[in-house]
Amino acid sequence: MKFVIQWTSRPGGSGRDNEETQKRVQAVFGKWSPSPSATIQQYVGRIDGRGGFAVVETDDANAMAGDLSVFTPYFDYTVYPVVDIQELVAVGQAAIELRDSI
Repeated sequence: MKFVIQWTSRPGGSGRDNEETQKRVQAVFGKWSPSPSATIQQYVGRIDGRGGFAVVETDDANAMAGDLSVFTPYFDYTVYPVVDIQELVAVGQAAIELRDSI
């Protein structure tokens, strides 16, 4: 299953607090590696520095939850299950055909 994960920085305190948080996130990210059951197909950051997006493929939601939990002190997440557009079009076509047959 594919997921698009959106993250945004949690609101911080002062500028100095935010600098310390950024340093901490960099240190944690440098030591972290994703679960072997997950394939990160794309990993992009927002140019405003306030978050980013990842496209991840995995059949193990628990492993993905474990990966995300490493960074929950720093980021808020929204996780969207997605399918390839060709598959979505085929599902939509089947639904149209069913409705038309009734």
